[in-house]
Amino acid sequence: MITTLLVANRGEIARRVLRTCRTLGISTVAVHSDADAGAPHVREADAAVHLPGTAPADTYLRSDLLIAAALGAGADAIHPGYGFLSENAAFARAVLDAGLTWVGPPPEAVEQMGSKIESKRLMADAGVPVLAELDPASITAADLPVLVKASAGGGGRGMRVVRSLDELASQMEGARSEAASAFGDGTVFCEPYLATGRHIEVQVMCDAHGTVWAVGERECSIQRRHQKIVEESPSPLVERVPGMRDELFAAARNAAKAIGYVGAGTVEFLADDDGRFYFLEMNTRLQVEHPVTECVTGLDLVGLQVGVAEGRPLPAGPPPSQGHAIEVRLYAEDPAADWRPHSGTLHRFEVPGVATEFSVPLGTGIRLDSGVVSGDVVSPHYDPMLAKVISLAPTRDVAARALAAALTRAKAHGVTTNRDLLVRVLTHPAFLAGDTDTAFFDRHGLDTLAAPLAAEETVQLSALAAALSAAAANRASARVQGRIPSGWRNVVAQPQRKRFTVGGTEHEVRYRLTRDGLDAEGLAGVRLVEVTPDTVVLDVTGLRRRFAVSSYPGLSCVDSPLGSVSLVPVERFADPATQVAAGSLLAPMPGTVVRVAAAVGDRVTSGQPLLWLEAMKMQHQVNAPADGVLTELGVAAGDQVEVGRVLAVVSREES
Repeated sequence: MITTLLVANRGEIARRVLRTCRTLGISTVAVHSDADAGAPHVREADAAVHLPGTAPADTYLRSDLLIAAALGAGADAIHPGYGFLSENAAFARAVLDAGLTWVGPPPEAVEQMGSKIESKRLMADAGVPVLAELDPASITAADLPVLVKASAGGGGRGMRVVRSLDELASQMEGARSEAASAFGDGTVFCEPYLATGRHIEVQVMCDAHGTVWAVGERECSIQRRHQKIVEESPSPLVERVPGMRDELFAAARNAAKAIGYVGAGTVEFLADDDGRFYFLEMNTRLQVEHPVTECVTGLDLVGLQVGVAEGRPLPAGPPPSQGHAIEVRLYAEDPAADWRPHSGTLHRFEVPGVATEFSVPLGTGIRLDSGVVSGDVVSPHYDPMLAKVISLAPTRDVAARALAAALTRAKAHGVTTNRDLLVRVLTHPAFLAGDTDTAFFDRHGLDTLAAPLAAEETVQLSALAAALSAAAANRASARVQGRIPSGWRNVVAQPQRKRFTVGGTEHEVRYRLTRDGLDAEGLAGVRLVEVTPDTVVLDVTGLRRRFAVSSYPGLSCVDSPLGSVSLVPVERFADPATQVAAGSLLAPMPGTVVRVAAAVGDRVTSGQPLLWLEAMKMQHQVNAPADGVLTELGVAAGDQVEVGRVLAVVSREES
């Protein structure tokens, strides 16, 4: 039996494993980098071991440090979570060689499926349908588009869609670089790209006694950058196509049996609307989206992983699925800005109506699996996912409605998130009709789906609420005549003025507090009902609206049922030291410069790639903002940069 388990991971998956271990009475050990010293998973474990450094290559990807930590802490087992070393056969073998229990599949199975190239050949031999691999040297225009894909790892890293032969070499090089950084293996391959496929996967669970379960399927078709952001079970497509589920389950079981699989795994397929499907890969680990399967089956997949690792047999068959579960991944990123990740202090993080955390709700409810809590710092060194929010209900439409409502009322202050995009997806007629494929964003317009939930009037009302709240806070803290109403004048005077920026657009609030009440310019019919430093109640043409206002240094966050708005107060007198030259390219996030493609004096054109930044496990291209000459280049490959640093300056060429 396992008595003490080390979780070789971080964030929400580490907390998820810790929760099951507490239920099973197993002592736990966490590991943490410098950046994660105060993280929730560190506080919740029985013991924690420091891994010096911040980069994954120095910490969570160091198998020697992880095994030494387990032995030093007296652990007798290691759970790898997902990502990092979870699908590294050498790590699994080293864990076993150290006399520890590996809570995962046999290293041989990890090895066989660890290479997507070899695994597809193996599956073809086992009779599982596969997409053909393409030789990059022989790809012609007739083969386009193709998908360049990392052989190791997952999560959309090391993947590129190539639509032009001219791009093939550079896209393969970019994929190699990203894959090597994320997984320590830069091997990539090419296959046909199906732009409108359905991503369907089957959860398998196998014991050491020959029992192989196909627990249920999940549909994960809505993706960004080839990474899933909405997952659900059961699949709307599989529900619609007669016989498809039986065929999928049989293929998944055959795949597991072909490699003598033991433990939890996922067999992933790409399907068309007629129900034909092709093997993509097998993930020899727990999936990010495993909660949706847990919610519809009532199983604890982590608990089953531990039991199988201890040699316990599975029952003859899995329980039947009931109801419908939908999961969304809440990221610190801006979908409207090419999914740019954001880091910084998460001042406040709350999701209302949560029934359970890291466990299955009873019948209906919201589950939250989060790696962060209020006050945490979102680091630029790791994946920007904040949490997974899961809804369980008897039917799909009810699950979607409840999840959209919970996200709309959630508070995530301090970093930009994809929350509004997720709500728009969950409420979109095509999603509700089950018309979801991997081209969902292309078909329905990312610009439309990424638009803020808060309409222009909501932004104006929120700015007014922020201004009134700030004035109330000033009066509440005043040492002299604090009882006098904010902005009170003996005679008619100029209105109170306050300016904010919202998403780069400036908004000015102009209002008076008169004997007859609030007089706000541009907002006729708005009456002030109540104001405190953190709450403003407005009567808007007969409808009473409550705005919750949270103020932080340089930021005001206003939440209401109409949508959440983040406002940055504009200083009345700007500091000249903060001004930058026209044409300056500023670092949009902290990160590492991995490649520079231009030199000072070069003539560049609008949109031309100048350099690449690596942050949050992804590479981000920085392009020239306009035609001109590169007059300054303040960075070189390998440089670490902070957000806002001037990377380069493009000056317009004089005629």
